[in-house]
Amino acid sequence: MSRIENTFNNKQNILNIYVTAGYPNLNDTVEIVQELTNNGVDMIEIGMPFSDPLADGPTIQNSSEVAIKNGITIELIFNQIEEIRKTIDIPIVMMGYYNQVLQYGSDPFFEKAKAAGVDGFIIPDLPLDIYEKEHQQKVESLGLDMIFLITPQTTNERIKLIDSKSSGFLYVVSSFAITGSKSDIQQSQIDYFKRINSLDLINPKLIGFGISDKKTFDTACQHANGAIIGSAFIKDLEGSNNIKQTVKEFIRTVL
Repeated sequence: MSRIENTFNNKQNILNIYVTAGYPNLNDTVEIVQELTNNGVDMIEIGMPFSDPLADGPTIQNSSEVAIKNGITIELIFNQIEEIRKTIDIPIVMMGYYNQVLQYGSDPFFEKAKAAGVDGFIIPDLPLDIYEKEHQQKVESLGLDMIFLITPQTTNERIKLIDSKSSGFLYVVSSFAITGSKSDIQQSQIDYFKRINSLDLINPKLIGFGISDKKTFDTACQHANGAIIGSAFIKDLEGSNNIKQTVKEFIRTVL
């Protein structure tokens, strides 16, 4: 059983925190993940900084720009994950863009990720048909998960298709917007969550985009298996000179 599957089988209200690798400082990633784990986070999403992100709001875009200037690379991220795996056993998902995978070489990328201790991937711009034709066999042979996204604009038929190709969990984008949009969850979003739940999907679900505090996290957990927090946490890390305290205080506002 994979780490991701085991987590969903044994835990409700799963908290997944997004971390930009190499931010705020190049070598902070390991300490941040360790402190998140110490404070009760269930899953970690490690972002691969990219110069041309498609779905990221200004906060995560800025963190990626800083991390790239700090000197972060895919190879360094793999090294950091290897270091994390010496002491931490919760699921780790890498989030990035398809061009990064292609530049590294897709088979070597997946193989190195597996060796480093990665459990799955979120690649928002990876077309479903390309994944099925060119990468699904490799990913599955390595025992890795590929997590796809759905949005309020995704039709029921398309949601079922995406669900059939996803593994690990389904990433439920809460609204048709970039990350970092902060507001309470609206009734229209709740109606969308209810629509998804009526479809009897295979995979568990985590809600992301716009989850920033206990109120939005708790609401998301009423309609899914948990939620993903990204921009709100990255914003708190900006300028932090005490990672341990920053992480502790942030998680206290959510759980």
